[in-house]
Amino acid sequence: MSSRTLDFGILYSICDLGYLTREQALPVSRQLLQGGSKILQLRAKGHDPSTLIDLASSLCRLCHEYDATFIVNDHPQLAKDSHAHGLHLGQDDGSLLEAKKFLGEDLVYGRSTHSPAQAQAALAEGFDYLGFGPLFPTPTKSGRPGIGLENIRKTQNDIGKKIPIFCIGGIKPSNLTEVKNAGAQRVVIVSHLLSAADPESETRSIIAQLA
Repeated sequence: MSSRTLDFGILYSICDLGYLTREQALPVSRQLLQGGSKILQLRAKGHDPSTLIDLASSLCRLCHEYDATFIVNDHPQLAKDSHAHGLHLGQDDGSLLEAKKFLGEDLVYGRSTHSPAQAQAALAEGFDYLGFGPLFPTPTKSGRPGIGLENIRKTQNDIGKKIPIFCIGGIKPSNLTEVKNAGAQRVVIVSHLLSAADPESETRSIIAQLA
């Protein structure tokens, strides 16, 4: 899958093993994709990536069912072993050049950014999309303060016309309009969706609210 033809969508979903058990991972991920999410990331902080190959491979096959993109967070070897469509890297997870040397040019590569300067640097480095946040404090990034909403519009105007920017961090239906009004066009929502009684309908609702 090439980033040049990728439909990024407007809602980026994450199968986070900090919120889901391994048994929940596939059925909940299916609901997120049925609800309309076009990207699904596997995030498994604190897990040995060598124990995740079966799950990651199953999630990749699931994404093929829904014509969606499967991204692995942090672990190039796991991305390779599971035939993932892409890799997401934090600020301290190495360079794009190193990742491409290992995985090749055709995957989709994303970078987490926490400031306009980091976003500009990631664009210059050649990433295909960015995460920008956390906008609000969130248990997903415990201890990291929110960066607020004031830089969303400028970053979207400067960078978002070139590559997609997904705002992330503490976003939920109660503040989604505020985030959208601040200039966001795409978002990542984690804890709210993974804890929803009906992730599929909640995904549809959020996409409708953001569209």
